[in-house]
Amino acid sequence: MTPSDPFDGALGRVEELREFYEEPMERAVRKDIGRIDEMCRRLIGAAPMLFIGTYSAEGRGDVSPRGGQPGFVTVLDDEHLAIPDATGNRRLDTLENIVETGRAAVIFVIPGRDTTLRMSGAARVSAEPELLDRLTPVGKPPRTAIVLRAEEVYAHCPKAFVRSKLWDPDTWPDPAVLPTSAEVSVAHQRDPGWSVQQEEQRIAESLLYRLD
Repeated sequence: MTPSDPFDGALGRVEELREFYEEPMERAVRKDIGRIDEMCRRLIGAAPMLFIGTYSAEGRGDVSPRGGQPGFVTVLDDEHLAIPDATGNRRLDTLENIVETGRAAVIFVIPGRDTTLRMSGAARVSAEPELLDRLTPVGKPPRTAIVLRAEEVYAHCPKAFVRSKLWDPDTWPDPAVLPTSAEVSVAHQRDPGWSVQQEEQRIAESLLYRLD
């Protein structure tokens, strides 16, 4: 028997979706302040990690991590922040998507804290020297920066972190039962001439010499 397409029977209208859920709580709607206030500035300043979501002109979605020392994201004013670009794999998926569609959304993550800060709105990629000079470098001075304008800003509830026990070391998986980063990379590169040992060496040198 041929398996059915998992997309078969999927909901096609928002009205259909809403039949399965109650209306959002007033508090959940009201907490969106649409700007970067002092509370948000403090949370952004403490976050060493964020995840940024974008999409291409064809609608292809992407989510990418960005990290640095707390404070690596600069709040420019009550409506704008800037995320410096750092050395990466040069695929530029996030940057190309923003250039194409002009939109982005971010979630700021603070270690040990169950709540996150969400922000979304219009986005641009800038190489203006005056702007880049205001930013805290992530390694080398950034070639470009992502500028995000606040349209939606709110603290997200902690339930996902509470359920996942993300910060509880007792729940973390045993590394021995998971493939290493080198093993995953070699499997996905599909290069029979490249070994796990070679990949481990490449990763070590990359982190030692090319993190900046």
